[in-house]
Amino acid sequence: VQLQASGGGLVQAGGSLRLSCRASRGTSSNNGMGWFRQAPGKEREFVAAVSWNGGSKYYADNVQGRFTISREYAKATVYLQMNSLKPEDTAVYYCAVSRSSYPGRGTATYAYWGQGTLVTVSS
Repeated sequence: VQLQASGGGLVQAGGSLRLSCRASRGTSSNNGMGWFRQAPGKEREFVAAVSWNGGSKYYADNVQGRFTISREYAKATVYLQMNSLKPEDTAVYYCAVSRSSYPGRGTATYAYWGQGTLVTVSS
């Protein structure tokens, strides 16, 4: 299973970015997917996740109301729309495939990881 993330870049505070992550063939369409991020010197943290059918979505408190996760089932792709970006959102963002249909918030509950895409928010 391979995950290809894209869409990162440099944006000013208050701006928006949309991240995409496409899973290669072989990924179970019955698995949840999620986004995590890791800032320099910090641990990887949960950002958002979506269930296998897109019906359930989960967000970290610090992105709730600003970020929206969605998935396009037919394309095995998950998106993260990020609005009202803040400098503290600066990090490498990783997509991941959950071990179950309804994803958790811990990194150990994910089986496959993408390579990461850098998001930099300037003040």
